[in-house]
Amino acid sequence: MFEVKKIEGKARRGEFTCAHGTVQTPVFMNVGTQGAIKGGVSAHDLKEIGCQVELSNTYHLHLRPGDEVVKAMGGLHRFMGWDGPVLTDSGGFQVFSLASLRNITEEGVTFASHIDGHKIFMGPEESMRIQSNLGSDIAMAFDECVENPAQYDYAKRSCERTLRWLKRCKAEHDRLNTLSDCVNPHQMLFGINQGATFKDLRIWHMVETARIPCDGYAIGGLAVGEPTEVMYEIIEAVEPYMPADRPRYLMGVGTPSNIVEAVARGVDFFDCVMPARNARHGKLFTWNGWLNLKNERYKLDERPIDPGCQCPACRSFSRAYLRHLFVAGEMLAMRLAVLHNLYFYNQLMARIREALDAGVFGAFQEEYSPRLSKRAPD
Repeated sequence: MFEVKKIEGKARRGEFTCAHGTVQTPVFMNVGTQGAIKGGVSAHDLKEIGCQVELSNTYHLHLRPGDEVVKAMGGLHRFMGWDGPVLTDSGGFQVFSLASLRNITEEGVTFASHIDGHKIFMGPEESMRIQSNLGSDIAMAFDECVENPAQYDYAKRSCERTLRWLKRCKAEHDRLNTLSDCVNPHQMLFGINQGATFKDLRIWHMVETARIPCDGYAIGGLAVGEPTEVMYEIIEAVEPYMPADRPRYLMGVGTPSNIVEAVARGVDFFDCVMPARNARHGKLFTWNGWLNLKNERYKLDERPIDPGCQCPACRSFSRAYLRHLFVAGEMLAMRLAVLHNLYFYNQLMARIREALDAGVFGAFQEEYSPRLSKRAPD
């Protein structure tokens, strides 16, 4: 299922195999929240830009079109036309971030839909059933993502509840995989570490979570407002207690520099809406840093976004033309920009893997972590 091929420091070069293919790690998962990448990017486009894993959202697909509809259509792979690996998140983060009214109990969470306000209940069993209907390759356990900064006592109670929820997720997930009408009987389950920014809670929760046999383990509840250095400190505190023979997933992170730094701290899987979201507003990533394509300075710039980039936008169009599309409000601007940023992220992971293969990741980190965090000089 998961094999670590090479280690440099704490950085790991691995290979992960699931029902819909083999993934080279470290890997960035391209976020298609509702079964599509925002900005007019289809599953077919994902192949061209080097995507290995597509990530969709349990909460949103449960509301629209409904997980039963997706199951009736043969599962998420067939529904969206993507034949590669798919990860679905548990819905927990959206429940706690989008729902304006919610009531948390031991059984689960009752909340109001952000679309029309109707009441919904979701707990561990419900999350597992929805994800089973979607037929993803990796299902995430249902957890509570507390806000930062959090009160210690509440974060502790939340960790304990999330641990109990994981045990229920595991039992229901195992049961669902045995059913005759299961969309993907080889679906895997990842547990999630929580604990806000309290190192002792994080470590305790990881130790206890690792006692429950899962196919992988994630660090959740970071990149939600805490300083970047605090995020790195939490990863460093938790990593020694994460099973070495299972993939490690840092949820919702992050910038190119964040990814390089987290790989150096032992993380294998990443996802973030940032590259697509920033692209839709004209903020694009290059190997010399980021740039804002809406800036007046690019009005007569004949160069591609990033010289040497082979994405669909850079192969055919100038910065001047793309800036014009943004200023004119053309939808093509968003599509081309999203394709570029996702291509860049996938290439970033490929170059990280190449550096690990060659034993030069330390030099790669030293050069590119600071460079990618700054505005491009030109």
